[in-house]
Amino acid sequence: MEKIRIQKIIADSGYCSRRKAEELISANRVQVNGRPCKLGDKAGNKDLITVDGEKIYVPKKKELYYIMMHKPRGYVTTMSDELDRKCVVDLLQGLDERVYPIGRLDRNSEGLLLFTNDGKFANDIMHPSKHITKTYRVTVRPDVTDEQLVELSEGVEIEGRKTLPCTITVLDKQPGRVVMQMVIKEGRNRQIRKMCEAVGLEVARLKRTAVGPVKLGMLKPGEYRELKADELRALRNAISKQQG
Repeated sequence: MEKIRIQKIIADSGYCSRRKAEELISANRVQVNGRPCKLGDKAGNKDLITVDGEKIYVPKKKELYYIMMHKPRGYVTTMSDELDRKCVVDLLQGLDERVYPIGRLDRNSEGLLLFTNDGKFANDIMHPSKHITKTYRVTVRPDVTDEQLVELSEGVEIEGRKTLPCTITVLDKQPGRVVMQMVIKEGRNRQIRKMCEAVGLEVARLKRTAVGPVKLGMLKPGEYRELKADELRALRNAISKQQG
């Protein structure tokens, strides 16, 4: 932890206000590692700070987590569930900080789900103005016409508002079953399912394979890991490009 001014440490601990802490330091009532300190002195989380002999708790800097999970089908993307259904957070073990899912995948969907305890990062990923892409592998029934593909790619109206244009690639086509890749730039509730329903298609399977430049890869259902440095950097770059 970088060293910070002692009056700020005392105030952050909840002992008193920063102004009061400055008064205590000026009155020689504050010691660091057994020695009196003066205004302007700094300390870290390994230093022992006392006021009139009473130990002050030095708050540790929160460790930030950025995690990717292969969400299995059958799990809900909530922190808890009143219906006692299986929650994605039940799969996370051994973290020192509580993390939250960035966006959500519905119970019957699977694939890449990100978690963090960095609120700004989560908001940047989710906010519609950032246009961070989400890539899905979508299996639909019965068949897909060229007209339906055009309609989906140009945007369809769901709940009174038209979706943004999306990129669609047909990956596999068999009688009564088509597999498509859909890349969208927003994340409305159950958006892919509602888009397909709007043009008369039934979604048989839905799997998110990427968020921005970060791909699910070979991660198996229920498995998770921390984002690698290059993955996190790529996501931040994608966010900053939209800000610029």
